[in-house]
Amino acid sequence: MCKPRWGECIRSVGGEKVCRSRFHRGVDHDCWVVVLCLLFLVLASPPQTAAEPNPIQDFRLWTPVYLTAPLGKRIKAYMEVNPRFSDDASKLDQLILRPALGYQLTSSLSVWQGYAWVTNYEPGFSQEHRIFQQLIYAHTFPTLKILSRSRLEERWIQNAVGTSIRARTMLRGDLPVPRLSGFSLVAYDEIFVNLNTINHGPESGFDQNRTFLGFNYQFTSNLSLDMGYQLQITNNARPHLINTANHILLLQLFITLS
Repeated sequence: MCKPRWGECIRSVGGEKVCRSRFHRGVDHDCWVVVLCLLFLVLASPPQTAAEPNPIQDFRLWTPVYLTAPLGKRIKAYMEVNPRFSDDASKLDQLILRPALGYQLTSSLSVWQGYAWVTNYEPGFSQEHRIFQQLIYAHTFPTLKILSRSRLEERWIQNAVGTSIRARTMLRGDLPVPRLSGFSLVAYDEIFVNLNTINHGPESGFDQNRTFLGFNYQFTSNLSLDMGYQLQITNNARPHLINTANHILLLQLFITLS
């Protein structure tokens, strides 16, 4: 992966001090290979045959806050408050409250069990209850942080009959920006797939995909902020696989207590 040249001590993506030399005129070649692969993933457009010729498009604002706190040596608590605004970011479209408990299996691997209450406000009020299980792998290399999250959701949606099951998986990379202390380039992709079909609810198959490109700023070891652009493409049971595209300004705050 990204092998450092030892010399000076800096703050890594995770807030810990690691020692290496200056970036010279950039980070190591292997790091840029990883970044270019992530950028290709983010910028790659879906096949034209899969997309509706004139998909519904909207500008949106998402401002989630994530809190993680230890409850013991290996047990962690998590809380997410996630308001989302639609119609050119003028109306509250959705609010998600998502608590969870996690268990740290190793320094890089953890398992989680959680619940989500989802309220929708446009075009009218509706709600959804979810329970979910997830596996997270997170590792910080000297000049690169990788996070992989796989989540399985059981969903009870208002006016739908039965339990909808959805799988989603995300791959994220954070790379410090040379000469900009505290800033990292961030890219990730997350795909959602419905595993079954329920009456008056989701159909099995592709549900949505989210791709993000932006920056993370580390205020302190316990506080950081993502800021950037996210493209959300969705399939809402119309003839084409992709028929909605949301252009999202994403500002997400991470609070990690120790």
